[in-house]
Amino acid sequence: MDNLTETEKKVISALQGDMPVDPRPYKIMAERLGISEEIFLKVLKDISDRKIIRRFGATLWHQKSGFSENAMCAWKIAEDRTEEAGKKFASFKEVSHCYLRPPQKDWRYNIYTMLHSKDKKGCIAIAKKLSKAVEAKEYTLLFSVEELKKTSMQYF
Repeated sequence: MDNLTETEKKVISALQGDMPVDPRPYKIMAERLGISEEIFLKVLKDISDRKIIRRFGATLWHQKSGFSENAMCAWKIAEDRTEEAGKKFASFKEVSHCYLRPPQKDWRYNIYTMLHSKDKKGCIAIAKKLSKAVEAKEYTLLFSVEELKKTSMQYF
């Protein structure tokens, strides 16, 4: 991290905190740093291309969004259909996260979607809707019991 410019460090630092709820969050972040949105995005793309950052994302505080229930839905999808199914799952507004993971010997699920609703029945209904949309019958719902961690890494 010693080879980063001061601007790169500032951009990374800005990404560590809360993201503004705005149609153009990077513009607001850039303004806070005293740089243009264009420069902010250029630096962000550059440090991403250089693999200094691999990914970043926004954390959904589902309780503040009016959702009191959430569930991770684990799907068993044929390998040759994972890309198609993943794109379809991710297109649903009720899905905040969609991940592909290698199946394990005793756990054959390979796609994971995070579902949000006002109650458990809603999560079950969403899973059924997704199942029908991708013609996938093998899935399991894992309801959250307790939130253990929801913090960002702090580098600077």
